[in-house]
Amino acid sequence: MTEHTLTADALAERFFGSALGAVELMSVYVGDRLGWYRALVDDGPATAPRLAERTSTHPRYAREWLEQQAVSGLLTVTSDASVVDGDARVYSIPPATVEVMTGEGSVNYLAPLARMFGGVAPLLPALLGAYRDGGGVSWASMGVDARESQSDMNRPWFENHLADALSRADDLHATLSRPGAAVLDVGCGGGWSTIALARAYPSATFHGIDIDEATVAMARDNVTRAGLADRIHVTCADAAEPLPGPFTAAFAFECVHDMPQPVGVLSSVRTALAPGAPVVVMDEAAAETFAPDGDEVERLLYGFSLFVCLPDSMSHDPTVATGTVIREATVRQIASNAGYASVDVLPIDDFGFWRFYRLGTGAPVEQT
Repeated sequence: MTEHTLTADALAERFFGSALGAVELMSVYVGDRLGWYRALVDDGPATAPRLAERTSTHPRYAREWLEQQAVSGLLTVTSDASVVDGDARVYSIPPATVEVMTGEGSVNYLAPLARMFGGVAPLLPALLGAYRDGGGVSWASMGVDARESQSDMNRPWFENHLADALSRADDLHATLSRPGAAVLDVGCGGGWSTIALARAYPSATFHGIDIDEATVAMARDNVTRAGLADRIHVTCADAAEPLPGPFTAAFAFECVHDMPQPVGVLSSVRTALAPGAPVVVMDEAAAETFAPDGDEVERLLYGFSLFVCLPDSMSHDPTVATGTVIREATVRQIASNAGYASVDVLPIDDFGFWRFYRLGTGAPVEQT
């Protein structure tokens, strides 16, 4: 039975499960932003009054959240759960919840996912207006929740797996390893991709560029904290404008689908490259073609597209309005229109929800 032959009862059951998931997502947002998970990790098990005291929050709300988290299986009641006085129950955080909600270095760290939708929630009226009149809702208006969410979700993948992933492409690895290599990171976001590259290739220098001022400020702070400000320079600019160069290589991590004019950006990047320099685009690993019975990854990508990426792209004029669900054929068309001679999918198939493309420079592909 496919998703589109569900009975009313089955669909109602599925939707009820979705409602439970939404409640859980919102409760994770609360626990993440109020520091409740972190306090249980750093300071140990607690009653509601003790947790509230540690985090400067109200004990009645803390108690309700702790009970909800225990009922949901995310926290453990370490004293007798039948104690009449709810404020006397002691709650602890099990290892799995520690990793998923507070493990910033783990690829299982998913608390930032709740922040993304937390950032979207106040904008739902504006999104409805945009859906009606064809306008948009900009990334900047989504605020710190969305900005930190994207940065924190990508960070573990970049820090733990990017260097190994790129080393599988021998010629690319050799290019990045050259003494004096100059590398461009377009749409660098919070700077974690640039930092990971700089750590993996210590003889190279890096130029990160992003169009959002607040994101650039965050990236600069992350670079400074990482001790790499001598080799990483981050600027706020439109990458469609002329870039300094020449660069030995260029990257665009999970940003081409967001660009209102991706052809202009990738064209600008191409002209800033040294002869033969590679360009690597990492973007969503959407299915090859649209199908009404898409998998869970496809469903999640459409969720991001509906509420974040497409509205941001539509907030610009003109825009090609790609959306999050960017398929391989779309990447190839964008690259061709930007003057690249070839597009190859790199042999990296275990890197989150993403696919890596290498864009080759040379004679443009003839248009048919």
